[in-house]
Amino acid sequence: MKTVAVIVAGGHGARMGQDIPKQFISVYDKPVLLYTMESFEKHPEVDAILVVCVEGWLDMVWAYAKQFKINKLKWVIQGGNTGQESIRNGVYALEKECEEDDIVIIHDGVRPLVDSYVLSDVIVKCKMHGNAVTALPYNEQIFVADDDISTVKYIPRETLRRVCTPQAYRFGKVYRAYHEAYEKEIGIYGSSYTNTMMVELGERLYFAAGSDKNIKLTAQDDLEMFKAYLRSEKDK
Repeated sequence: MKTVAVIVAGGHGARMGQDIPKQFISVYDKPVLLYTMESFEKHPEVDAILVVCVEGWLDMVWAYAKQFKINKLKWVIQGGNTGQESIRNGVYALEKECEEDDIVIIHDGVRPLVDSYVLSDVIVKCKMHGNAVTALPYNEQIFVADDDISTVKYIPRETLRRVCTPQAYRFGKVYRAYHEAYEKEIGIYGSSYTNTMMVELGERLYFAAGSDKNIKLTAQDDLEMFKAYLRSEKDK
């Protein structure tokens, strides 16, 4: 049994306000994507890495991987028009590389602060249940809008979880799920992701450990927060 990381770096990141895709923005002389890749490179249970990349940057990923000694990188493929298409491309690319019970970890390329214990737990839980999604409690109050200016209903926060990546799935299950989803047009539109697609297809998902540090770099403020985390690590 092997574990393969599918790192999704197929977006352009227009909200970051930069001239290059946000996953390639350099922070302290290293692209964001390489921080992400290093977390998987260093983890002893990750055997190989596949990067799904935005068009025009595939060769750059290989060059950066060589520069920063990402030896587990085995494949770089082109992304799709949406996040779901990019993940699908990554899963399909492993058809002849993975066995039924191999584990595929799906992770956003712009979540560069994934801790080792988070990766370990998502792998353990996937081995136990067949899938695992990184999750955290939701600490704010959630109200349902009754109209544009008022509400009469809230959702108890104890019943909520914030789910993000990394997510892990048995290869056979997620491979068949993407085929079914695209054939039936279920769970592939809008902000759909692998986890929401799986639920729409009737799959039960299992929670794994999360971390508040595992931020997604979407806007400039997120980038500044990332830099602050890196500075705090250097100061320890």
